[in-house]
Amino acid sequence: MKIPAIEQIRHCDQYTIEHGVSSLDLMEQAAGTCSQHLTDLFSKDETFEIYCGMGNNGGDGLVVAIHLLSNEYHVKVIVLKHKDNFSDDCLANYRLLKEKFPQNITIIENEQQLPAVESTVVVDAILGSGLNHEIDHPLITAAIKNINKSNAFVFSIDVPSGFFADRPTPEKAIAVEADYTHSLAFPKLGFMFPENYRYVGEWDSFPIGLHPQCIADLKTDNFCITNALVSDWKIVRKKFDHKNCFGHGLLIAGCKSMMGAAVLAAKSALRSGIGLLTVHVPQIGYSIMQTTVNEAICDADDNENVFTDMAFKHLSKFNAIAIGPGLGTDRQTAQGLKKLIADFGGSFVFDADAINILADNKTWLEFIPPKCIFTPHIKEFERLTKKVSNSFERMKLQKEFSFKHNAIVVLKGAHTCISLPNGQCFFNMNGHPCLATAGSGDVLTGIILSLLCQGMKAEQASIMGVYMHAQAANHAMLHQSEVSLIATDIIENLKFI
Repeated sequence: MKIPAIEQIRHCDQYTIEHGVSSLDLMEQAAGTCSQHLTDLFSKDETFEIYCGMGNNGGDGLVVAIHLLSNEYHVKVIVLKHKDNFSDDCLANYRLLKEKFPQNITIIENEQQLPAVESTVVVDAILGSGLNHEIDHPLITAAIKNINKSNAFVFSIDVPSGFFADRPTPEKAIAVEADYTHSLAFPKLGFMFPENYRYVGEWDSFPIGLHPQCIADLKTDNFCITNALVSDWKIVRKKFDHKNCFGHGLLIAGCKSMMGAAVLAAKSALRSGIGLLTVHVPQIGYSIMQTTVNEAICDADDNENVFTDMAFKHLSKFNAIAIGPGLGTDRQTAQGLKKLIADFGGSFVFDADAINILADNKTWLEFIPPKCIFTPHIKEFERLTKKVSNSFERMKLQKEFSFKHNAIVVLKGAHTCISLPNGQCFFNMNGHPCLATAGSGDVLTGIILSLLCQGMKAEQASIMGVYMHAQAANHAMLHQSEVSLIATDIIENLKFI
């Protein structure tokens, strides 16, 4: 699913209008999806206040009001007169509402006239995605403050009023803090970032009948991961396939105090279909691996407690290497990683402490092979690059890193962002808060290693790995709670993917 810029969405609106759909009909279709959603969410026992501006977002709200009132919902429409004239479509729907339900409309011309919010549901249709400056109008400011301090459920149409979809919303800006945002036609880029959750809340996007040719022609570098995207990538096993058809991977993981990470990554790689897996661990972890992961080949380091080296003569048999889970950052481990990069010309998955070591030795990045995969969380990515003030800047930095090092970056979070060397970014849409648990990242590393070894390109393995990881967690949630789920549950539910 594409995540276009706001200007591109406007172009699609105009293209659709120019190819046979009137602007009023397009508004009717957009508002119709909102009305249907509201009636699905709320019964007629709830009371509604719909705050409408004088532009097309306000027009959407007026159409929603007509639909709800026609279905005998309790609705009060508050029109904020914040400028001299309505937009043409907003005016047409205001006249229609006034003709059908004049008693349900209140016109507010200044902040002193604003009533306190008394309903159980507020629909925010004040300002749309076209906002290009911080709100400074006293009436709109007061209305938004009223909405935000109420106890009502706040439902924003398209974007929360005052929120910037394509650039950072200033921390002190006045914007609606929605519980739910009903996005029209496409997701908005700003919805993907954690600092904007306070404004956007939960959200979904809904088609509104834009011209399919215009949608197909839209050029963007930002996408949502969907089942439709990854379904064709699934590896199909043929009747006479054998284990060597599905690759041989090397996992270098664990140190004296963190052998559990090696176990989790190994088990997830095996559950994801890898043909053969060798796990290289310090000597102290050898018996642990032999007794907990029977299906893996175990190889012991010369060092008792940490990774130091992997013999060059053994590397050629591996399709890919994952290094980092529970690795530690010992000086000898760092030197072992440096030598490994020089010796192995194939695909790497760098995770956790492998990333931290590279962050302390950034010149080594110049020697990594093409299409390596990095799987940092935000703090690890900041160590690898630098700290920035917002997610838009971080995304720009992530794209630059991928381009400079011809690498894939899997930046983990609620909407994990996968950046590719060609400038494209893919956001995961099916993540769950339960994934914020110890060992979850180790499981993801094992999955991605497995997919690489089975022949997927690095880009596909990263996107598919993130998708499988999240889907397994969602299956696990059928039998667990957000609090009780642990990383092992994710592994056990890979069988459903």
